[in-house]
Amino acid sequence: MGRDVIVACDFKSAEETFKFLDNFQEEKPFLKIGMELYYAEGPAIVREIKRRGHKIFLDLKLHDIPNTVKKAMAVLSNLDVDICNLHAAGTVNMMKAAIEGLTRADGTRPLLIAVTQLTSTDQASMESDLLIKEPIDEVVMHYAAKAKEAGLDGVVCSPLEAGKVHERCGSDFLTVTPGVRFADNDKGDQKRVMTPAEAKLIGSDYIVVGRPITGASDPVEAYRRCVREFVD
Repeated sequence: MGRDVIVACDFKSAEETFKFLDNFQEEKPFLKIGMELYYAEGPAIVREIKRRGHKIFLDLKLHDIPNTVKKAMAVLSNLDVDICNLHAAGTVNMMKAAIEGLTRADGTRPLLIAVTQLTSTDQASMESDLLIKEPIDEVVMHYAAKAKEAGLDGVVCSPLEAGKVHERCGSDFLTVTPGVRFADNDKGDQKRVMTPAEAKLIGSDYIVVGRPITGASDPVEAYRRCVREFVD
């Protein structure tokens, strides 16, 4: 599976989303639908974006008891999305249950990846808020290893950790990395960031890019710049 740029459609309505997507006449970018848009518009927004020909990463970060996650994943699998995710902190049993729910009767399923630590989390906040004292790199690697043990396809992690995840879990274990900014962009609320070119060098499989594209004066050119730096 080759590298790809995933555009984070962090909009509050279908109207805003389609206004943005209408800019793209030639490309069909891979899109991330997160909580805000999904909770505002529901499954209908997923179906319409799929109808338009886009791949979808449905970013809902499930985290609950195994049986609840299993049932929820069965519902999401029917939406024909390409990637789903959950929190690795939910334990191996929860992740295994998620795969069971996600797998359709014919044996197919979307890719399933786990969130290790959010890119807004740093060592200080992890220790003070979560009472996790180990170095953040070790925590991410442990979560990644547990996700692989559970049978998942990869993890969401900072681009700073992508290379290490591949070393620990293998080159075919996917790394999906938010926290990507152009060198001339503000970091926003992300604390662990890289440029698309740096993410490519360190081994990210997918980069998730939001405001540098969606907030750009020319979103199509910003998207193409990401592709040039990361894919080409």
